Amino acid sequence: MRQKIGKGLLRTEDWLAVWLGFLIIGLVLVGLRPQMPTFKWATDGEFTATVTESKTVVEKFIKEAEVKGDAKLFTAALALKSAMDVGNRGAIQSAAKKLGDTAKTTEDPGLKKKGGDLSKKLNEAAGALASKVFSIENILKCIYIGIAFLLPSAIGISLMGGRVVAFVIGFPIVYGLAWFSQFIAGNTTINYWGLEYVIFALLIGLFISNVLGVPTWLREAIRTEYYIKTGLVILGAGILFSEILQAGAIGIVQAILVVFIVWYVCFWLAKKLRVDDELAVMLSTGVSICGVSAAIAACGAIQGDKKKLSYTISLILIVAVPMMVSGPWIAKVLKIPDIVAGAWLGGTLDTTGSVVAAGALISEVAMKVGTIVKFSQNVLIGVAAFLLSIWWTLKKGKQSGERPSVRVIWERFPKFVIGFLAASLVFSFLIDPGLVKETKGILSGLRTVWFALAFTSIGLETRFTELFKMGGGRPAIAFIGAQAFNIIWTLILAYLLFGGYIFPAPVIQ
Repeated sequence: MRQKIGKGLLRTEDWLAVWLGFLIIGLVLVGLRPQMPTFKWATDGEFTATVTESKTVVEKFIKEAEVKGDAKLFTAALALKSAMDVGNRGAIQSAAKKLGDTAKTTEDPGLKKKGGDLSKKLNEAAGALASKVFSIENILKCIYIGIAFLLPSAIGISLMGGRVVAFVIGFPIVYGLAWFSQFIAGNTTINYWGLEYVIFALLIGLFISNVLGVPTWLREAIRTEYYIKTGLVILGAGILFSEILQAGAIGIVQAILVVFIVWYVCFWLAKKLRVDDELAVMLSTGVSICGVSAAIAACGAIQGDKKKLSYTISLILIVAVPMMVSGPWIAKVLKIPDIVAGAWLGGTLDTTGSVVAAGALISEVAMKVGTIVKFSQNVLIGVAAFLLSIWWTLKKGKQSGERPSVRVIWERFPKFVIGFLAASLVFSFLIDPGLVKETKGILSGLRTVWFALAFTSIGLETRFTELFKMGGGRPAIAFIGAQAFNIIWTLILAYLLFGGYIFPAPVIQ
């Protein structure tokens, strides 16, 4: 028995994904901090549009600095305005940096924040050059990350009994395709519309699979589950229970009521439309918690079909774009209070980035509240993954007629979920918050690479017809219906909880 357990710990894909995820997290924690490559880029036309829309804000800032008598900040802002009028990208970046440095020294908190925000926006926009993405320095960073991923992954393939040489030959190709998906998604306009790298990784893989064909020698490196489970273990390090406390009792109540009620409604509707259980679970988890990441976690928890995951994510991203655009507009037309609008957007939009972008179109208060509410829902990914794993294991045991003993539950339970939860608990309660903050960006970047590899692999394994024929349109109807319910239900909750009808409206600074 012990020999069997020991063999399982070192030979099964689930456990190897856990150890690989832990290895990466551990190395980052002890100080191995690889420089992550940049993927942000904007064309000159896109940068000019950013400058044009920022001119009014800069002009108002100049007047405010003059009225408050801050001569240094006034001069720095005036220099930035002059550079913007000329339109030279390098000059704008230099002036934006100087404004940011000057803003740090001012005693006025309002000017300090506004100056810092302006500096950050224009400095990042000016520096987002495609030439930087393709620079030797940036390409070398990508190569180093690729090698660092390849070596331990190949050891895992060997332990699983796979063909190591074939994996080593094919991995750079899959990695290169995943890199290209991140490059496309790094464009300013694409990023604004919330189109994430996962959709481009999937589309690139689908194009090759359906148009060019996948060569036999590449197939050993197409390891969807291996990549996705490793990425999920690292994702656990970013799910912090402390973040749910930021919203206070009101935010926690909204998060729980949105997640559980919307999940049930979507699952019920999907079953009424004769959608199979696997796909229904992925659709329900994606629409109720936080979109793509939640759908990935749900798929892993029930060990679901990756083609169904691709379908779910495609739906999530297609529906997210009109919601991100229409949400702020609806809030303004209906004159929804900013704090309520933020809570509403945080509960309905599927990614933190889209919540920030949409909330910023209303006000800073809306953006802050929306982000806090979204964080509260994100934390529930871990709870959902654990509960789904137990429920699915019991459900499968019942269907097969097998008695759901503790041993059977353990054997069927997806072990990587343990790694996911362990990482979340350790980073939430045992590691110094300063170290958590310091490593957050690096771990997020490394996790993204694993997911990009996974979705490239899904595309390479999938036929277009399999996606288009899935469910005959019924899953899409279930998802859109659940999202419509989510919009109404969350707006009602936001009014009741944040509008002062049940509890005093929270004060957001």
